[in-house]
Amino acid sequence: MRVGLALYGSIDGRSGGFRYDRRLVSGLRRAGDTVTVIELPWRGYGRGLADNASPGFRRRLETGADVLLQDELAHPSLVSTNRRLDQPIVSIVHHLRASEPRRLAPLYRAVERRYLDTVDAVICNSAPTRDSVVDLGVDPRACVVAPPAGDRFDPEIADRTIEERAEEGPLRVVFVGNVAPRKGLDTLVEAVARADAPMEVTVVGRPVDTDHFRAVARTIREQGLGDRIRMTGELADERLAGTLARSHVVAVPSRHEGFGIVYLEGMSFGLPAVASSAGGARDVVTDGENGFLVAPDDPGAVAAALDQLATDRGELAAMGRAARRRYEAHPGWSETTDRVRDLLAGVARAAT
Repeated sequence: MRVGLALYGSIDGRSGGFRYDRRLVSGLRRAGDTVTVIELPWRGYGRGLADNASPGFRRRLETGADVLLQDELAHPSLVSTNRRLDQPIVSIVHHLRASEPRRLAPLYRAVERRYLDTVDAVICNSAPTRDSVVDLGVDPRACVVAPPAGDRFDPEIADRTIEERAEEGPLRVVFVGNVAPRKGLDTLVEAVARADAPMEVTVVGRPVDTDHFRAVARTIREQGLGDRIRMTGELADERLAGTLARSHVVAVPSRHEGFGIVYLEGMSFGLPAVASSAGGARDVVTDGENGFLVAPDDPGAVAAALDQLATDRGELAAMGRAARRRYEAHPGWSETTDRVRDLLAGVARAAT
């Protein structure tokens, strides 16, 4: 099968969405498929919409593939272009922009609805993502849920190690993600300011929104949290694995997550998750069992969850064991690739 994949930016990017696309390409190639990657320049929303009027842009997508995969994040450049392409199209949806609490959400919802109307099928990273896609008018029979594996580190860790770690020192919290409004670092910082129990927070991530990063840093200074919150920037995988192995809990109280692979990666180290109830984290995090689901923008709920784990180390250990079991039960990349290949083959056959 000849497959094209169009996406904004470089497939070698470090975010969860890029890792998903990269692992999918590797899996398809190992299965014998030919995959051509089309890396499109990052666009602001308006500039992306203007791409639809460019014949040159359209020609970049005409690869002669049996089926063209598209990362849905590039939808502004594709919403009208797709109607002029003579090949079946399957969209990979990590999360819909319309699902984020933004001022322009009604515009994004209208454009994404039109974009999804141009594709033949959709690959979703979680059941909640599938639900949001169906809500925009896609036939549920044209959707497949193919979650990421979360085995970036795949450490060996025994229950005894999780239990012994749970008894150590102040609660060690790790945040992993781009420092941008959607990820909710500001909510976590406010929660630490409200929490009663002593805790140490390590923030791992690249500042992609300068204003947000400065606002968070200012809050840390004004709240006197400099001795409790350490910001490391982005870390190489080996150093990140060491940080996760030393931590007690992963806390990323996002305003929305399509899936939230960071929660699953934390669970591979036996870390319960404090996660957003908005979006796909519900596919991984069971509230009160292997972590806590909190509403977006609720630092009080985050503080309560962290205080509970800090003061009840038996519960921390139990949730850590449950987190590791949840990771072990999660589908691997081979199963995800098989689901995607079955969908692509069906779409390609229907087009002949």
